Amino acid sequence: MWAQAIEDALRVMSGNIDRFGGQFPLTSTQGDRVYQLTDNTDNWTQGFWTGMLWLSYEYSGDPRFREAALAALDSFRRRLDRREGLEHHDIGFLYSLSTKAHWLIDRDENSRLRTLEAADVLMERWRELPGFLQAWGPKDDPENGGRIIIDCLMNLPLLHWAAGQTGHELYRQAARRHTELSRRFLVRGDASSYHTFYFDRTTGEAVRGGTHQGSQDGSTWTRGQAWGIYGFALAYRYLGDPEWLDTSKRLARYFADRLPEDQVVYWDFDVPQVPETKRDSSAAAIAASGMLELASLLPEEDADREWLAGTAERIVQGLVEHYSTRGEPDAQGLLNRGSYAVRLGISPDDYVIWGDYFYLEALMRLERGVPGYWYER
Repeated sequence: MWAQAIEDALRVMSGNIDRFGGQFPLTSTQGDRVYQLTDNTDNWTQGFWTGMLWLSYEYSGDPRFREAALAALDSFRRRLDRREGLEHHDIGFLYSLSTKAHWLIDRDENSRLRTLEAADVLMERWRELPGFLQAWGPKDDPENGGRIIIDCLMNLPLLHWAAGQTGHELYRQAARRHTELSRRFLVRGDASSYHTFYFDRTTGEAVRGGTHQGSQDGSTWTRGQAWGIYGFALAYRYLGDPEWLDTSKRLARYFADRLPEDQVVYWDFDVPQVPETKRDSSAAAIAASGMLELASLLPEEDADREWLAGTAERIVQGLVEHYSTRGEPDAQGLLNRGSYAVRLGISPDDYVIWGDYFYLEALMRLERGVPGYWYER
């Protein structure tokens, strides 16, 4: 099943190289099944397309994918030079899946240096009180100056990698402190999660948990929960703190216990699970990739290893059988029924490029053991 699903995905990818013409897909818009295209100046998502190109090249060896990925790298370099659209925490999503992927595959020195530059840009978001990377906006922003979000856990591998490359501990210390603060304040006692948390930007004191894309402040946004599963697992891989391993496991159990029959979650765990409620296939794909990463970190005698791998396989099977675009000859996306921001009315039931990336990554993990571009291999 996995090999055939990858072949189906690569056919879509090959067609999209021609369709996109050097631009980057973001999402489709309600029901039209045509990707909106952007340049590489002002969004957080462009790295997912290059990551998919690199995965496609690694699987197939087809130089067409490699050439498209290399061509896209120029825009990431220009973006760094001009400092365009980098006033946010998602630098890891942009550069781990573009220039760092190039370094991991080809050991290209220029891409290594550019990725280190990107890590320095991310470090500019470090706020010593209370010790985190600010998610959005300038330092003294009255709304966002003291705000973290759970998504940022997936950007921290860029800092861990930079520490390993340079020997500079400031990168690693920042990643460690941000991860621990996230564990303490974003993860609730029952292993559900806040999307975002606010701190007083002057004193560093905790203020409140909230949401940006979930249904309400106290709910559990499924994609946020998925980011947490994967992000804490990666933090454990880099630093080995057993509390982070346990946190990732607990988040995974909470997610798995709430899977519907077809294994693909609704957009928020606290909304009614009825047919008209929007799904989020991207949350399912992220969680599956994260569970496979987590399982790979556990010793064979750990009872959770088999359970995690089996749960991830069932989720991916559900995606392949019920949500993939196989059999749709003109499809531009790999997965149907992704959601960007349902409550905000932004692409609530559409293609989303990060869902496509993590779906392909999960398939690659299952078929070839290729883990994506979050750490040195």
